[in-house]
Amino acid sequence: MATQKRKIQHWQFVAVLLAVYDAVVLNLSYFLALWLRFDCRISMIEQDYIDAYAHYTLIYMVLALIIFWKCGLYRAMWRYASFMELERIVLATGISFVVQCIGVSFVVLQCSDEYWRMPWSYYPVGIMFQFLMVLAARFSYRFVLLAKGHQLRNSAEYHPVMLIGAGSAGRAILHDMNRFASGNDRVACIIDDDANTWNRSIDGVPIVGGRDDILNNCKKYNIEKIYIAIPSASAEAIRDILNICKETDCSLKLLRGMYQIVEEENITVRDLKDVSIEDLLGRDPIRVEMSEIYEFISGKRIMVTGGGGSIGSELCRQVAKHDPKELIIFDVYENNAYDIQQELLRDHPDLNLSVLIGSVRDSRRLNEVFEKYRPEIVYHAAAHKHVPLMEMSPAEAVKNNAIGTYKTAYAAMAYGVKRFVLISTDKAVNPTNVMGATKRLCEMVVQTFDAKIKAGKANDLKALYSHMHSGEEPSLKETPCTEFVAVRFGNVLGSNGSVVPLFKEQIAHGGPVTVTHPDIIRYFMTIPEAVSLVLQAGTYAKGGEIFVLDMGSPVKIDTLARNLIKLSGLRPDEDIKIVYTGLRPGEKMYEEKLMEEEGMKTTPNHLIHIGNPIAFDEDRFLSQLEELMKSAYEGNGDIRQQVADIVGTYKVAEV
Repeated sequence: MATQKRKIQHWQFVAVLLAVYDAVVLNLSYFLALWLRFDCRISMIEQDYIDAYAHYTLIYMVLALIIFWKCGLYRAMWRYASFMELERIVLATGISFVVQCIGVSFVVLQCSDEYWRMPWSYYPVGIMFQFLMVLAARFSYRFVLLAKGHQLRNSAEYHPVMLIGAGSAGRAILHDMNRFASGNDRVACIIDDDANTWNRSIDGVPIVGGRDDILNNCKKYNIEKIYIAIPSASAEAIRDILNICKETDCSLKLLRGMYQIVEEENITVRDLKDVSIEDLLGRDPIRVEMSEIYEFISGKRIMVTGGGGSIGSELCRQVAKHDPKELIIFDVYENNAYDIQQELLRDHPDLNLSVLIGSVRDSRRLNEVFEKYRPEIVYHAAAHKHVPLMEMSPAEAVKNNAIGTYKTAYAAMAYGVKRFVLISTDKAVNPTNVMGATKRLCEMVVQTFDAKIKAGKANDLKALYSHMHSGEEPSLKETPCTEFVAVRFGNVLGSNGSVVPLFKEQIAHGGPVTVTHPDIIRYFMTIPEAVSLVLQAGTYAKGGEIFVLDMGSPVKIDTLARNLIKLSGLRPDEDIKIVYTGLRPGEKMYEEKLMEEEGMKTTPNHLIHIGNPIAFDEDRFLSQLEELMKSAYEGNGDIRQQVADIVGTYKVAEV
């Protein structure tokens, strides 16, 4: 097999050129010291000095080149030369100076029987010439880049940038931009809230004031981009700065995730990321005590229904990190299930993973899965969630949400699941739409199962079958032990059905952005935050609770849409139109966290609360639910009215 020829890299070619240059410098520098000592006249230099120099200069050149190589002067990337490279040059110069002094002294002793010495000025002047010429060759490229950057600031191609933050991170960004003179982005001014820095400069760039001076200086310097490099600032401070910056027409980038960067001197422009809508929420990331979750999940068989959805898939990601004995993903949509399967296999190759296709409506499939895999904890995230679509297909919402939850809960009870956690929604509170009302039915299912088990009346719970069933029902244990709980939270950013992906798609297509009402508000949380709280709420469960997640302050959807447009570098109502379409059938102006009848209890996590469940007649509920299932599958009766008869807080909307 022919040996492949190694291609000479560009840096190796540059290293050879530097070595040749250094060889000339090492020979020339000490000769220049003699020449300068004798009034710049070669004829006046004594022959003994020339002989000593000539005898040692080639030896010194070889030794010095070895020293330079050992000190890394031929491996450094000199376009990024910094104080560390200067230290290397100083070290190499110091060692070579010692070699020169010792070597020349030895040669002098060999040249004559009489004692004599080189001029005292020979050594310091020679090493000075050597140091300056070696330094100039290495740092000249940086000086050229800086000069080019200054020239660019005065050219028409210059794209001015405002840098917010004069700390170490901001300085690192500035230095990195100065190194890349090939780009057209250059920092024109710096903003910092520390008044001690005002009217001063960094690398010639003026620090012009604090956050209150952002708008004025954007106009003064014709700023096109704003880079925010203050990783130590709180989320609230970042939000306040972003609220000012988005009033400009500038594109915004933010330095985040600094806990992953060990040395701030290594920060580059590539570490700046586009500002996301989460940054404008203005609250610190929710942090959860993961040790409790680890103890709860580790070594157990965990099942996630709807595991391919936005919430379900994040549940799978976080469960996979906590060393489960087995993770079972159950979903009816194979594409989503396949995507999360491949992601988990890539990120967790040792994970015991089973991905199963099936519907929570199918009792026989559920029984097969629970009997074979015997999960110990079930997170039930499978549901229809799109409010307008469910409003047009109420029977499907009943089948999938209410009946699907009942069937999954029954299988969990029958096969000895220890804990069943329902993923609910704030739309279940005083619902005005079918989706919210069916999710309230899901909560009632959970409450009924828990109450019956605690009362020792689990046999009152019958398996529901929508079609003729010839198989055997799973036999109940004498004393079922499953704890049933629900976790209720609001909208999550970026989830399926969330307005954020819709708005981004509308902006990408040039608008218009459709908002139902200028005053409509919603609570928002990121998907990982919501799921981590769901997992922790599951560790607190005793059975029968409805956990309520604190979603923080509500956000106006109109404000959200305008912020997204501004973050895209466009102007609302000018570049992108905003159209108000009116409330959709069953849609609320605002969402509630709790029903008026429910109180509030605290948990060790102040972001997780427990609502006191509203009492209802469980036997009557079971009878009504069975009739509702028959109507949904047979297409008989007014589904909405039947749901309203069960969920007393449901206000039926006109369609």
